[in-house]
Amino acid sequence: MIPPLESRYRVSGMDCAGCAAKIDRAVRRIEGVTDVSVSPTAGTLVIRHDDVMDSAGVERTVKGLGYGLTPAPRLRTISEAPVDAPAACCAGHGSSEGGLSVQDGESEAKGTHDHHHGTPGGGLHGHDHGLEAGPWWRSRKGRLTIGAGAALLLAYGLGHVFPGAGSLFFLAALMVGLVPIALRALAAARAGTPFSIEMLMTIAAIGAVVIDAGEEAAAVVFLFLVGELLEGVAALRARRGIEALSALVPKTALLEVDGQTRSVPAETLLAGQTILVRPGDSLAADGEIVSGESQINEASMTGESVPVTKGIGAAVFAGTVNGEGTLRLRVTATASDNMIARIVRLVEEAQEAKAPTERFIDRFSRIYTPGVVLVALLTAVLPPLLMEGAWDAWIYKGLAILLIGCPCALVISVPAAIASALSAGARRGLLVKGGAVLETLAKVDLIAFDKTGTLTAGRPVVTDILSFGAPEAEILRLSAALETGSSHPLAAAILARAKEAGVTPPPVDGGTALGGKGVRGIVEGKALILASPKAIAAETPLSPEIESQIAALNESGKTVSILSVDGRLFGALAMRDDPRPDARAAVSALKARGIRTVMLTGDTARVATAVGADLGIEVKAELLPADKQRIVSALKAEGLTVAKVGDGINDAPALAAADIGIAMGGGADVALETADAALLQARIADVPALVDLSRRTMVNIRQNIAVALGLKAVFLVTTLIGVTGLWPAILADTGATVLVTMNALRLLRT
Repeated sequence: MIPPLESRYRVSGMDCAGCAAKIDRAVRRIEGVTDVSVSPTAGTLVIRHDDVMDSAGVERTVKGLGYGLTPAPRLRTISEAPVDAPAACCAGHGSSEGGLSVQDGESEAKGTHDHHHGTPGGGLHGHDHGLEAGPWWRSRKGRLTIGAGAALLLAYGLGHVFPGAGSLFFLAALMVGLVPIALRALAAARAGTPFSIEMLMTIAAIGAVVIDAGEEAAAVVFLFLVGELLEGVAALRARRGIEALSALVPKTALLEVDGQTRSVPAETLLAGQTILVRPGDSLAADGEIVSGESQINEASMTGESVPVTKGIGAAVFAGTVNGEGTLRLRVTATASDNMIARIVRLVEEAQEAKAPTERFIDRFSRIYTPGVVLVALLTAVLPPLLMEGAWDAWIYKGLAILLIGCPCALVISVPAAIASALSAGARRGLLVKGGAVLETLAKVDLIAFDKTGTLTAGRPVVTDILSFGAPEAEILRLSAALETGSSHPLAAAILARAKEAGVTPPPVDGGTALGGKGVRGIVEGKALILASPKAIAAETPLSPEIESQIAALNESGKTVSILSVDGRLFGALAMRDDPRPDARAAVSALKARGIRTVMLTGDTARVATAVGADLGIEVKAELLPADKQRIVSALKAEGLTVAKVGDGINDAPALAAADIGIAMGGGADVALETADAALLQARIADVPALVDLSRRTMVNIRQNIAVALGLKAVFLVTTLIGVTGLWPAILADTGATVLVTMNALRLLRT
């Protein structure tokens, strides 16, 4: 079976979920379309379709609804290798891939070639439904709002000069704003959305004119346009929260060719090329340092404000800032595949995935809106028919209820909060793949951690140097000599400690490994052995005092190597993969939030128990990957909501079995792809931060729903008893929408 094709577009002017719903229903009616995903927060339209879909018809349909449409690049998966061609920018405008349906990397869609350069901002009769660039008053929506307001003021002025023609002036002012709204309403009705806010607004305005409330109708239309304008400004601010990351990457780079450097556009860089980064410059590409050493400020990528010292062989990322040293980098990813571009794409994908609460609100609004129309109709008709009420008064109340009932604020309450939370998290190095993940994280009862590389750094360090009569520096110098050239983790720990102490190891002759026990060699004419206590004891007996010291170190989870020189015990080195500096505080923070923690590790019980005691965490040790998966499944069977934190590779079965999988580790590709969330900074402290973000998001969502429904309930009652009318009704709708959006934007400050 041939998999469906996929086309992606950028849609300008989607300010709320109501806009997205209209586009969704309209595009689904096009022949060949199998599925549609519309994200107002990301401003994207994703269509899955077969090879008969009319792409030009998609453009006509969306622009007919009053929105701008431009092609967007396909979202490559993280693991795809960069192609050897200049890459388009992440935004995708002008990309050769834009708007193309991609299967196995090739264009398959029909008719895509004729709209790659369509203007964004088109729309019905020149109406642009959104705010995409420049100040709001220069946008078409801004100009329409200003025009409607000016016409209303002019009508008031002329009405005082020519009182007899006042109703005509207000009718003319009404038409300035109502005609574009009515045309959009008709287009939406033809596309399958008869109960749009534009249709409710049009009916209410026409009804007000019929009952001789033209002045109020003109004012209501103006207020509606003001509300839409404010929604657009707020939505654009939320959208730009994550897009601002792309602006961190400089536009140009210093490309080095044959020893000469020249400035080139950063988007033209190819993998394998070499670029020069001067002190204070932002890095123009992901790369590997081939010469130089400097401190790199990675705050833009991870939220960590303390610069990190990096040298030859270290990986660095686009958008981070070089410190005091000059660096030469080998480019490892093109512009469309660098870390920032991938983060932006992942957040956009997450925004396109609806959370359970959002899906419920969508289903509810499909029943709610027709129900409101029915209530408004009954309010306008039944009292005059059954209770001899005044037709004008009850029709007026019915029109007000029609405006109060618009579900915009309710529908946007969830996606606005989730989009803000996802953007805030990404800017701090917390990647969350969708609203459903945020909702589940807020309910987590237990978090299971891997040990090596998660609770610990994954790299042993020398923690103790025991002297049996020799100076510590000499023990370290001779031990480093034996380990020079070895890639074993314990050897790396000894060599790192020697470098840190400024010790230069002497050369070694005849270095030989002892089959998993240690290493021996001749250094400065002396026979040296660095091996485990058991291997050393076979040649040189250990005193009870030494055995006691080694036992104490072993009990604390440390590995001990003893140095023997010409058959005499010289000293010992103790090493351990220590917990991360923030691990204890993070575990305590989770417990304070009522979350149980457990360590699942394949390490020995002795080492795991020692680390667990340091951190105050429950321990299950000597586990295979299948054992970890079994334990996670058993915990879920107890009714617990379980999150698993690991490196995304050997913990893959447990990550998949958990309700939420959280990957650690500097943004590794596999971690970004396989887990539900990823901690780019690899800080354990970010786990409670992620829980806090999810809980704050759910509180924000509940606040938004309460505001949306509460305001409508209040104004519904006051309208029925005659206290409020059309003006407060439209303020209740647009005001609630703006309040909900602004409340959601508070999460951007997290």
